[in-house]
Amino acid sequence: MEDSFPRSELWRARVRSLLPIRPRGLLTRPADLLTARRLASRLRADGISFRDVHRLERTVSDLLVFQLEGEATQPPLVVKHPLSSRAATSLARECEAVRQLTLDDRLDKWRHLLPTVEMCLPEGRLPLVAEGRLPGVGGDTLLRHSPELARNVAVSALQAVGELHRATGHPERVTTQVAEWVHPHLDVLAEEIRWCRQGPGAAAMEALRERLTRGLAGRTLTVAWTHGDYHPGNILLSEELGTLTGVIDWATTRPNGPCAIDSYMFVLALRQQLGRRQLGRIVADVVRRGSLLPEDRHLLAQTDVPPPHEDPDEALLPLLTWLWHVAGNAAKSARYGRSRRWVASNVVPVLKEVAAR
Repeated sequence: MEDSFPRSELWRARVRSLLPIRPRGLLTRPADLLTARRLASRLRADGISFRDVHRLERTVSDLLVFQLEGEATQPPLVVKHPLSSRAATSLARECEAVRQLTLDDRLDKWRHLLPTVEMCLPEGRLPLVAEGRLPGVGGDTLLRHSPELARNVAVSALQAVGELHRATGHPERVTTQVAEWVHPHLDVLAEEIRWCRQGPGAAAMEALRERLTRGLAGRTLTVAWTHGDYHPGNILLSEELGTLTGVIDWATTRPNGPCAIDSYMFVLALRQQLGRRQLGRIVADVVRRGSLLPEDRHLLAQTDVPPPHEDPDEALLPLLTWLWHVAGNAAKSARYGRSRRWVASNVVPVLKEVAAR
């Protein structure tokens, strides 16, 4: 029995590693609907009126999310309920970030793009966050249906995040920030992904650490409120023109981040969506070429990001952007780190290219 237990656990781990990352909604929908209705009843008891539960889904980051259509005097709500301790931590962090952003006097012209938190109860048996629903449709959804709007979407999104950075940022010479911006994210990958902590993977991680640490130290970068995961799935847009109407998912934001990663993240993620390729393979191509594609440089010119051709290591900021993104995903949900498909497509290609340089 003692010998069979580890083998059974190993078998389960192997099966889980081959499953898709996104949860299968049909299998969990009955239980999720029951939970959503219990949460809705709780909101009703607190004086928030509504009609019914809509658009119920489980996210990859272990959140149960649904909408409540309000009565005539009550605006629609988006309700988020964490399904794991990681998700609860992330949700509490997002609530605090939105609160700080809302109170920041420098963001008077930007505040309409932020969600309004009507209720934030991260503790207790059924923790939840209820936000006022922002107008517009998700950027990833709009691009799937109307790829011809990609240019409008990119310009609107990059200009808006540039305004956030200009309102809250200042140039700063990078010194002690290197450790804060690089090492914790590498530690997450090593903890969550087995390939990253042994053999060639561990060696590649050290090569990446050295490249980022050496390349960032002494640079002057704009430090500002940084979203941290600024991609089409985290913005809302008008369906007709593709102009920005809202920005969501502030769990990875920070008030003193290297704000260039927001613009780089959007450009890389836009290429991922339009080209139907995994982000890791796109970033690996950047490392291999030593540069972004010309059209991506042009999009970055729409913001306050320095022109990439003036950068002595043009792959450096895309690498830092990639690191923040994959480490953020791995920290949000164990599904990422245990998925062989995700690791093979989004982590391994980049690290192998870094090790080969």
